Amino acid sequence: MGEQEDSSLPPHVLIFPLPIQGHVNSMLRLAKLLCLAGGVHVTFFVSDFVHRRLLLHASSSLRHPSLRLQTVSDGLPADHPRSGASVVDIMPAIKNVTAPMFRDMMVNSDCLRSCDRRPVTCIIADGVLSFAGDFALERGIPLLYFRTVSACSFWACFCFQELIDAGEVPIKGNGMDLLVKSVPGMEGVLRRRDLPSFCRVDDISDPIFQLANTVTRQTPRAHAVILNTFEALEAPVLCHIRGPMPNLFTIGPLHSLLNTKTANIAPAASGSFWEEDRSCVKWLDSQPEKSVIYVSFGSLAVVTREQLVEFWHGLVNSGQRFLWVMRPDSVAGQDGGSQVPAELAEATEERGYIVGWAPQEEVLNHPAIGGFLTHSGWNSTLESMVAGVPMICWPMFADQTVNSRFVGEAWKLGLDMKDTCDRVTIEKMVRDLMVVRKDEFVQSANRMTQLAREAVSEGGSSYCNFNRLIEYIRSMVGQGETWPILESGLSGHPRPVLETPNLLT
Repeated sequence: MGEQEDSSLPPHVLIFPLPIQGHVNSMLRLAKLLCLAGGVHVTFFVSDFVHRRLLLHASSSLRHPSLRLQTVSDGLPADHPRSGASVVDIMPAIKNVTAPMFRDMMVNSDCLRSCDRRPVTCIIADGVLSFAGDFALERGIPLLYFRTVSACSFWACFCFQELIDAGEVPIKGNGMDLLVKSVPGMEGVLRRRDLPSFCRVDDISDPIFQLANTVTRQTPRAHAVILNTFEALEAPVLCHIRGPMPNLFTIGPLHSLLNTKTANIAPAASGSFWEEDRSCVKWLDSQPEKSVIYVSFGSLAVVTREQLVEFWHGLVNSGQRFLWVMRPDSVAGQDGGSQVPAELAEATEERGYIVGWAPQEEVLNHPAIGGFLTHSGWNSTLESMVAGVPMICWPMFADQTVNSRFVGEAWKLGLDMKDTCDRVTIEKMVRDLMVVRKDEFVQSANRMTQLAREAVSEGGSSYCNFNRLIEYIRSMVGQGETWPILESGLSGHPRPVLETPNLLT
């Protein structure tokens, strides 16, 4: 391609998320926003496993002429569950298999070439994929990190060394409820039990703790950092983050910003890995306003049978209507759908409804929904905020423990139930949220909804920051474009990736 022709092409952004549902969801929304902005080409890296799931259940979310997909192995066997405790297997697999494969794909001009796209203008890498950042910086390609967690959770991880130096980590003895003093901006809010779950170790040499510490601490090496949050929500923490990372783009809630941009086009499609059972929407249509509590623990959490029974008893005993998402793989060692105790299933025929997966954003915005019993994943938390739905938080791992504390203590949007799973507590919290303190929580949730929607509306902080991000990307054209252009083949059908053994020998 001639130099003059190449210079007329729009910027080409490579986006690479960690291949699990929550990370792919938010980064795919960013990819679609960039495409909708016009004048930007996007190549989106997904694992073979993720690609198969998206084609089965969310193919419409992949349709845009400026968006191309490139598949790569996540290094795990096809039958690996990729959920529950086994989800940690993905990080060493990515390091050992995906990283060398990515490098090979990026430098192999015979394998990856296109005449209608310029070389990669910049790489927007998931902040936990340090190998993508290594490659970008080695080759002189501008690097932007996208952190898919909340600002408060990210900042807590960034301060791990300060926590170590102060002796607050690892958590020992009975100190779980002591306030944390070594995370600036969170004094008086965060207890040790609220720190990211990586801190719940006996020794700081624990590999998961060290990995979380390392990948977070190297974030400032990027040219810019993108966060799925908004200024009015996390302003005090964002002020601290901007110290080491001044070039910060807060552009969330991304799902709401995407809805703003697509309002006159079509509803923003889901990026779900699971088939959505829309019968639950019809069921909700027949329920009174704000009478139903929605229960979902996300795409990764796995509960024990004992925990399942406690939740079930608590929901039944609360007397409230509920819609419960129970993935087929959500009960440890068993098929979740077959593990509903007979006596409880019978008791809830009138008030309960169970599905394998739900169109969550639509459900949360349904008039019948009055509360959300959630695992406190960041996407779910933001979706609940925008919909004005108060939360009961039952976090399990990673950033969820921080999010749940801020929902309950800082933002007053619900109740934090971490480290507890008994029917009496569940029953009480459901009643508090849905009946006893309903007006209090609804009022607080409505205030937050207003702030979130203002942020993504024209002239709002996230709306303006996204426009600034687009201009920033356009300003990079020509800076690091020395590498062959990625090609996905026919739309929706990426060319096959190389076999793993060939890349590791």
